[in-house]
Amino acid sequence: MKDVKAIGFDLFNTLITADPKAVSEAVERLIKSLWKSGLSFEEVPFKKTYRRCAMDFLEKTKEDGRETHNRFWISAALQELGYPVEPDDARIATALDAYFSAFFDYCHLIPGTVDMLNELKGSYRLGLLSNFTHAPAGRGLITQLGLAPFFQVLLISGELGYRKPHAMVFQQLVKNVGVDRSRLLYVGDNIEADINGALLAGIRPVWFTWALDHKVPMLPGVPVGDEELPDADVPRVSDWEEFLALLHGT
Repeated sequence: MKDVKAIGFDLFNTLITADPKAVSEAVERLIKSLWKSGLSFEEVPFKKTYRRCAMDFLEKTKEDGRETHNRFWISAALQELGYPVEPDDARIATALDAYFSAFFDYCHLIPGTVDMLNELKGSYRLGLLSNFTHAPAGRGLITQLGLAPFFQVLLISGELGYRKPHAMVFQQLVKNVGVDRSRLLYVGDNIEADINGALLAGIRPVWFTWALDHKVPMLPGVPVGDEELPDADVPRVSDWEEFLALLHGT
């Protein structure tokens, strides 16, 4: 792959992972924050309603690729339970900070990530393109885990307004890294968002299966299946040593 001049990476389950309890802990912190703000709903009905609302909003993103945000999920759940709280209410903003604080406690680098990025730094333009609804938390995680210095380009769906696999986000990656798409690789774990999304945008993908091979949930609490395959024959690597070997043709 001597013609490659730039490499884009997904974030979750590609560079970092979240402990399985991250989401459940995040929801607990969300609820406690809302209670503290004076909302006195019952925990179990809220959890069920919030999860359903979140899934409904995420399903809608598949129709046109537009990104959603957690504040809409929270507001919708509260309104169903009889609390007319709008998405931009300050109580929801405070609760969101509490929610995302759990990810700062429960996210970790995938083994070998820093060594791999150190080897690539200086030889390639490096970009990060992540589906993350709340961009401030996404950028905070990237900084906390020491990833920010490696990337010339950081793109987060919550800022772009669209999420992978929409072509717009991949086009923005190509534009920002400043190379022809034929000279760009995109590395990710998710078949629909990362691999097929890159293929549709005319970018060469690399399927990174460390999380799949180690039975790490695609999202915390959601089991990964191995029955789904990319739309085309693409390189598959299970760790960063295999990726570097692929890249260098060894």
